[in-house]
Amino acid sequence: MKNEASSSNSREESVVADCGRRRSSCGYCKSSDRTSISHGLWARSVTVNDYQDLLDHGWRRSGCFLYKPEMERTCCPSYTIRLKASDFVPSKEQLRVYRRMQRFLDGTLEVRKPIELTDSPNTSKHTDSSVHCTASSSAGNESFSCGNKGENKAEEFMHHLSDQTDKVVHTYIESGEFPSGIQLPKAVVKKVSHAKRKLSVEGSEDLLYSSNIAFQVAATLRRKQSAEDIQPLQMSRQTAEENDLSPKSIAEKLACSLNQLANISGLSIRACNGHINFYSAAKDVSAEGGVQIVALPQESGGESKSSCAKKSSEHPQGQKRKLEIRLKRSSFDPEEYALYRRYQIKVHNDPPARVTESSYRSFLVDTPLLFVSPYADGLVPPCGFGSFHQQYIIDGKLVAVGVIDILPGCLSSKYLFWDPDYAFLSLGKYSALQEIGWVKENQAYSASLQYYYLGYYIHSCSKMRYKAAYYPSELLCPFRYQWVAFHIARPLLDKKKYVILSDIASLQDGESSRSCIPESVMELQHDDIGLEDSNDVLMDDDEEMIQMESGSSDDELDPETSGLGSAAIDDGDLTNVLIGLRGSRRRYKDLQRVFGPNERNYLETQLRSYQRVVGVQLSERMVYSLG
Repeated sequence: MKNEASSSNSREESVVADCGRRRSSCGYCKSSDRTSISHGLWARSVTVNDYQDLLDHGWRRSGCFLYKPEMERTCCPSYTIRLKASDFVPSKEQLRVYRRMQRFLDGTLEVRKPIELTDSPNTSKHTDSSVHCTASSSAGNESFSCGNKGENKAEEFMHHLSDQTDKVVHTYIESGEFPSGIQLPKAVVKKVSHAKRKLSVEGSEDLLYSSNIAFQVAATLRRKQSAEDIQPLQMSRQTAEENDLSPKSIAEKLACSLNQLANISGLSIRACNGHINFYSAAKDVSAEGGVQIVALPQESGGESKSSCAKKSSEHPQGQKRKLEIRLKRSSFDPEEYALYRRYQIKVHNDPPARVTESSYRSFLVDTPLLFVSPYADGLVPPCGFGSFHQQYIIDGKLVAVGVIDILPGCLSSKYLFWDPDYAFLSLGKYSALQEIGWVKENQAYSASLQYYYLGYYIHSCSKMRYKAAYYPSELLCPFRYQWVAFHIARPLLDKKKYVILSDIASLQDGESSRSCIPESVMELQHDDIGLEDSNDVLMDDDEEMIQMESGSSDDELDPETSGLGSAAIDDGDLTNVLIGLRGSRRRYKDLQRVFGPNERNYLETQLRSYQRVVGVQLSERMVYSLG
């Protein structure tokens, strides 16, 4: 096992040990049983060419541990997703993120950071249940008093907002504004988590809740119109807007009606890009500097009091800033680790005891990839190929780190962690735009380096859906390992978790043009994870997968069921599988006589399983280590 990328080995070869089938609890559907099933390999070393081929067979890595979901059996099938950088079409939201960063650097962006609350030792730690907070400040000192309702009170209030929104939707149906006879899902209003919440850049209100019911209504109306053959083709986005059936128009109608309801006091309700957003009441600022923030309507009843402290206040406006982006080889950096630890604890609510240096090293620093020097030949970018950390530094302060692998065919984004104080900059989206741009720029050095890999796309997990908003993306068919355009694959994924995507690709070829973004992709940009100012963190949740190393391994693999559905392999020829034994390298055909009948039968079962999951070519190129 290698702790850092290196080319000092006498042999530039991939050496792996087969871990077999792995079962674990699922971090996506939160299953209590061990329903997440994958095949694992422990990599001592992997060449960049071999890892590129592994990615194109559905593999990913967590440190030196390689894993591939068993798509037919796992609870949440994970499809490798990529984007051809030269074809990238940024959305309005993605462009807005880029412009916001430019304004921040120019000093023209007014940013007020949200108040962070810290409880006194004698009060509850569950700050998310806080439903009322007042703040007052005067020259030189600040005092805060905050009232915490129970989580049940917050839930009750969200149900109340959901019911009111649902009533307004049905009012429009009854009045004839929306066609009758349509079956709509119940409107749901969701809380914007503290990690995702950001103060409005232009205004002075906190976004507290949001609903995407307008997108569901618009989609239902389009399906009804299509079914009635009102138009021969699916209604375009422009036509929908003209008929006031776009998510944006519907959201504006609903928000207008909601604002007229007297029983939703204390909140400001506005439509934003198709979402219905519920904000705290506007701040009333007096001449003396007094400030009052009302997060929710005050309710009677017992309150548990907690003391609160305001941490840093503002990023000063008018001051120009300098952003540096530095690319460095993967290695341990104490400053990076400190930022990672803060990010995991504050954004992901990880217990501090779990965010250790050793877990950080094994997850994001250790790599089996063998570094390729830029001087190797004329087809390598100036940084070389291997594992890297891309640092984002503003005025000398480290604010984000992207963990990436640069390979002959792609830049593979593995993880990003950032400073919670800079959440308003949407650093997840911004880093993705930078990485896509990097691929475009470096094609001049390496013509084969064309793609941006975003990890796994899990259609059944809402927090993963944002990845398809980077258009035009493709998903890897788990059976034939062909790439299929996302907008072609999505209708099938809406019906089934596991789909052989290549079955429909040939039927859909040429159906849509890349001159406009399909409606299905536009909707993804406004999914539950895509609230107007939310931060999308480019990660494939490898943090969940790293726990698999302590999961169970099936020692006896059924050769008929342990494979992952490769179309090219039945009971393939094992004679040329490359075996590593006691420091030597031999083809299996040269070692068969070494083993007795029972040992040979068991080993051949393992080798068939291995050949199925990596493919014939890799099984003959990578070293299958037997010790």
